Amino acid sequence: MSNPTAAMLVIGDEILSGRTRDANMHYLAGELARVGIDLEEVRIVSDKAPRIVAALNALRADYDHVFTSGGIGPTHDDITADAVAEAFDVGIDVRDDARAILAAHYQRTGLELNAARLRMARIPDSAALIENPVSSAPGFTLGNVHVMAGVPAVFQAMVASVLPGLQGGAALYSQTLCIHRGEGEIASALSDLAKAHPDVSIGSYPFQRDGAFAVNVVVRGADKAVVDAVMVALCAHFPEIAA
Repeated sequence: MSNPTAAMLVIGDEILSGRTRDANMHYLAGELARVGIDLEEVRIVSDKAPRIVAALNALRADYDHVFTSGGIGPTHDDITADAVAEAFDVGIDVRDDARAILAAHYQRTGLELNAARLRMARIPDSAALIENPVSSAPGFTLGNVHVMAGVPAVFQAMVASVLPGLQGGAALYSQTLCIHRGEGEIASALSDLAKAHPDVSIGSYPFQRDGAFAVNVVVRGADKAVVDAVMVALCAHFPEIAA
């Protein structure tokens, strides 16, 4: 059986403007690979409700899981929860369980649960809360959509809360070989290996260092023995340049 599939929707003008570098995609990809869920698409959209709704509806129809990042904070441009409610055509309001979590947190910290902070307790109808042990304000799951904060520490904590409840597949095993040649010199050999081993993924990732070209060849697959065999074949092809 094939692994469950996933997509990620990154929400925020700050990502698209270049002011903030997204770190959540890298983290999520690694965690999903570890549990056998294949991340197959990532989209980035602005803080515009129609864009969020359209992207969300497209992704949730095509993939088993959708993870969103960003837009569930206390400010006026945090509109992800409303957009999710619109996409699912359900109501949204301050929910008692989310309010209680925030009230307890702000009581501990000695801060006021003001109107802005209370916006983080607005949860779409029938959604399940996602625990946030870092800053308390919860994320939520509705259908196959998992809605999480954009702050990396909080996002990572929410991923840790969600993943144990998801059905995974075969975790991917990977190995990397650095070959000190340009892609054009190794493309034919990689193509032959890929045809001979259709059950693994062979990726070619070129880079330049000190004026010289090289390639990281990454072999991924669910069967460790097959991945190891491909790596042995690679080394046999390029014995004098593998490092």
